[in-house]
Amino acid sequence: MEETVGSSEDKQFAYFSNAVFIPKGSSVLSVEVVKSLETAVASGNMVEVVSIVKEIVQKVPRTTMKIAVTGDSGNGMSSFINALRVIGHEEEDSAPTGVVRTTQKPACYSSSHFPDVELWDLPGLGATAQSVESYLDEMQISTYELIIIIASEQFSANHVKLAKAMQRMRKRFYVVWTKLDRDLSTSTIPEPQLLQNIQRNIQENLRKEEVKEPHLFLVSILKPESYDFPKLRETLQKDLSDIKYHGLLETLYQICERTINERVESIKKSIDTDRLQSDLEILDPNNSIECWKVFQKIFGVHDESLHQVALKIGKPDTYFTTSTESQDMQRYQQDGWTWGGLFHFGRGLVSTGFNHMQCCIYPPHRRYMQQKVVLDETAGKAKNVLLEILKDSIFHWKV
Repeated sequence: MEETVGSSEDKQFAYFSNAVFIPKGSSVLSVEVVKSLETAVASGNMVEVVSIVKEIVQKVPRTTMKIAVTGDSGNGMSSFINALRVIGHEEEDSAPTGVVRTTQKPACYSSSHFPDVELWDLPGLGATAQSVESYLDEMQISTYELIIIIASEQFSANHVKLAKAMQRMRKRFYVVWTKLDRDLSTSTIPEPQLLQNIQRNIQENLRKEEVKEPHLFLVSILKPESYDFPKLRETLQKDLSDIKYHGLLETLYQICERTINERVESIKKSIDTDRLQSDLEILDPNNSIECWKVFQKIFGVHDESLHQVALKIGKPDTYFTTSTESQDMQRYQQDGWTWGGLFHFGRGLVSTGFNHMQCCIYPPHRRYMQQKVVLDETAGKAKNVLLEILKDSIFHWKV
């Protein structure tokens, strides 16, 4: 469900690359926080990036996880929620169940077995002519951290479409086959073979649409202590923490990566128009060393900056400087001899009247190409450093 990028203040969600969705009202990633992170990355202020990420991570334990339970109508989503909460259908706070569509609008439930988790029982898909895409939009599926797709009797085209949409949106999801007790009571084949057949059918349908195999559980709602239900609970408990922090890491990195890419494209325009001197105050754009040093400052990956970052996160001051500036400088000096030397040699030929030789020996596009190589290498280093900063910050400070 792709959306065009626009003003984040005017949208319900702020959209980033690869269909990463951030709710506008998020208590962890507000529009203001995202903007401050983008500003810090764009200005090469790595120390400020560390401070912003630390503040973000400290908010994560206080957030509530939202889990959506969806599928075709009649597949037993409400019954599954009751079984997951370990309550009976007749209890006051239980999700209403029945042979007809009982859930008409999203309903939220809580459970003492899963603190800080909202279990959302969504209306089933398939009772109307509503398309999967419009269903996802109406249910605001992008606001949920985990989606549980419920199936029984058959793994329909709608189930496959839901799974494919979750993969496209980079959402973690489970497939849960319910009513296993009914399958076993009506089947004439041995139980192990039946279980294998159900699993194979689901897996083959997903592979046809190039959907990577998710967690798959075969359960009986009437026997929540049997089959894959204990495994489902155990997996869910583990994933709740992982989703919070790994999802945050992925989202923050994509914000940083997009910001760097935009900065790179801006600088490349200056290179193509031969404006490095005026736009970036590079005194001698023909000097690869000078360009490299300015690019390092822009992206905050010079040794001084990296030393400060290492100290900020409690690491040795050489933690990020795996290759020293002297090694990089030696390589660029070698490149710079060819780059700058040919330029001055070409100017000498001009003074002797060989104007055409300047173009042949030192065409402008070669200089631009060299500048872009240095730029791309520096930006790549910045991305690697940011990823390490995010990993270390998030998993060091997580509760």
